[in-house]
Amino acid sequence: MTKARKILVVDDEAAIRRFLRASLDPAQFTLVEAEDGATGLRAAATENPEVVLLDLGMPDMDGIEVARRLREWSAVPIIVLSARGQEADKIDALDAGADDYLTKPFGVGELFARIRVALRHAQKADPPDPVVRAGDLTIDLALRRVLRGDEEIHLTPNEYRLLAVLARHAGRVVTHKQLLREVWGEAYADESHYLRVYMGQLRHKLETDPGQPKALTTEPGVGYRLKTE
Repeated sequence: MTKARKILVVDDEAAIRRFLRASLDPAQFTLVEAEDGATGLRAAATENPEVVLLDLGMPDMDGIEVARRLREWSAVPIIVLSARGQEADKIDALDAGADDYLTKPFGVGELFARIRVALRHAQKADPPDPVVRAGDLTIDLALRRVLRGDEEIHLTPNEYRLLAVLARHAGRVVTHKQLLREVWGEAYADESHYLRVYMGQLRHKLETDPGQPKALTTEPGVGYRLKTE
């Protein structure tokens, strides 16, 4: 007997959730529901869905931000279901990490086809571990928590984004340009002084000896690496 595939729907419209609940065959799909972005992110971390159906307009945070946060630690396929049909909205969602985009109202047959494609693509990739450890540092990308030993370390949003990029590529060198693009955006790709400032701040918060960093290492002229050995 084929196991039902788990689908997470993150949408504040109860009517859409009811429609999906009625449309998805329970023998094929198990539906997990979240009515806002924060609940959706928690469900993505705890329920391990195989596909996320994501609305853009929600009361607590925009779906673009949900997709961006989810992509900090998960490769789960994201299909946006939104009443926003403008090209700019689609581009923003795809740039934030969504894999597909359907404009409401949509047909059940097309939605099922998009889900099948997403599941096929997901089978080809190994899911990343949302918890990264480097020495006495623990970076939980799902919960957005950073610990040094048992102490939780507070990071500013940009400090956290910088660390999260390094954690997603743990053990590998991440170039200056890649870090600048992923943390600050394409317009900042040549602003290397941003990295020097923020890496200094991260090292002071996370390293025992910021002058001799063990985890956040420099690759001269190339970039930085989070060492996990």
